[in-house]
Amino acid sequence: LREQGGQRKPKKKLLEELGENRLPYMTPADADFHQLWKTKYSKLIFRKSDTIPEELHQMVQEGFLTLRKHDCFFQDLVRIKGKDFVTPVSRILIGNPGCTYKYLNTRLFTVPWPTEGYDIKYCSPQVHDACKALIRLNDYLHIEAVKALQGQNLFETKEIKDSTVIDREQNFATSFMDKGSVSKDQSSCCVSVDDYISLKNRTSYNLTLLNYMDPLQMLYLKQEPYFGMGNMAVSWHHDENLVERSTVAVYSYSCEGSAVEESNEQKLKGRDPAVWHVGLKVAWDIETPGLAIPLHQGDFYLMLDDLNMTHQHCVLAGFSPRFSSTHRVADCSRGTLEYIFGQCELALQNLQTDSESMALSLKSLETAVVKQVEEIHNEVEFEWLRQFWFQGKRYLKCTDWWLKPMAKLEEFWRKMEVMTSLVLSEVGKEEQIEEQRNETLSCFLLVLTERQKLRQEWMARCQSEAAESLPEDQKPECHPFWTDVECNMPLPYDLEEVIANLQNLVQSVE
Repeated sequence: LREQGGQRKPKKKLLEELGENRLPYMTPADADFHQLWKTKYSKLIFRKSDTIPEELHQMVQEGFLTLRKHDCFFQDLVRIKGKDFVTPVSRILIGNPGCTYKYLNTRLFTVPWPTEGYDIKYCSPQVHDACKALIRLNDYLHIEAVKALQGQNLFETKEIKDSTVIDREQNFATSFMDKGSVSKDQSSCCVSVDDYISLKNRTSYNLTLLNYMDPLQMLYLKQEPYFGMGNMAVSWHHDENLVERSTVAVYSYSCEGSAVEESNEQKLKGRDPAVWHVGLKVAWDIETPGLAIPLHQGDFYLMLDDLNMTHQHCVLAGFSPRFSSTHRVADCSRGTLEYIFGQCELALQNLQTDSESMALSLKSLETAVVKQVEEIHNEVEFEWLRQFWFQGKRYLKCTDWWLKPMAKLEEFWRKMEVMTSLVLSEVGKEEQIEEQRNETLSCFLLVLTERQKLRQEWMARCQSEAAESLPEDQKPECHPFWTDVECNMPLPYDLEEVIANLQNLVQSVE
């Protein structure tokens, strides 16, 4: 499911060339495994479970089980090449309040972890504790990522003479030690201001995407196509929507019972199908063998620097259920509440109210202003409101935190609907300067045509076969939606007639 869009043709060609053959890959049982890792996969750092404090393991693993018990994991409805699919893996996004993470045309909204200055009400104290455990793990993995980057000299360390930088770096380390999630051997060394900022930007995880899957409950799992590595839980991919060269940290917890530890019959060449593995390959390279690294209860690994760009990874299913917590520095430049509220504020600056009549009007009809406002209108509707309600009422299983900001966004969006109707009214007047009117008309028509197309797409997504297969409380809601009977909206939901009238106007002035 997670093959990138541009991969299809090369993949098909490669598979045709391979025929019945498979590319070579190595596991720890192979003599050259560590040499291959050192030379071709050196930016992958792996740590066994016994390197992590036992108390942290216990907190996090209890957290996973709590979230599962409270039905907080959901299969995502994603869109690939114009088709909707339900992911085989169930997920939940936890992180900084107001943060989102978008992958495969679906925007996930964080269940906020406990954060100073935010009033977050959880559906139960246990869910609060689970989110608290994950921020503790996040802090621990942040320090481990800093140490790993320093250990590989993946940034330049310079001599520091400025004592304020040393103090700041020590404070930075101390603040994490104070949170109690850092083991005694985790320590910080002094780095320059530039390196400090670079390290912080590339390792300060703002969210974690949690995954859960029980392979034995799956009717079908895709087979790994290039190396013959067996059942895949997640196909080959690069992680999307991340800050460039940022580290990804993955903590793995497979619920290994005594019944399923190792597959006794599988002593043949290749990976043990009973055990979960992470698979890695160099992107678009058929010369370098792949790697399959076993993942046991409490192991974690780091993908440093540009590894996520130069390599691809997949997750190979074992026999037992498995949780993972994948900590990321998501690129939130356009994906936070702070950002989208800022956009709304910018758009609504063009709306004015008459102090006496209270009538609404637009300050400017300049093409650039109209275009900016209408594009923000589309962004609020299709990147936020429809994305949120497309996921049904799932977030209420954990917290109602998002309801207030989404209601506020909808209020802003309704004002933008009024602004669109005001533009329509103005461009219909003949006293407009002809050249400016034509330019505004053409630009306005383009944005409204896009809006109509996207509304139709979202309606189709909400009614797709994949959407209908979801449980009732997870089924997408096509919201906002209104009929012509509802007269509290200034414009119809279906813009077909509005667009036809605009097209006639354009033709009449040409």
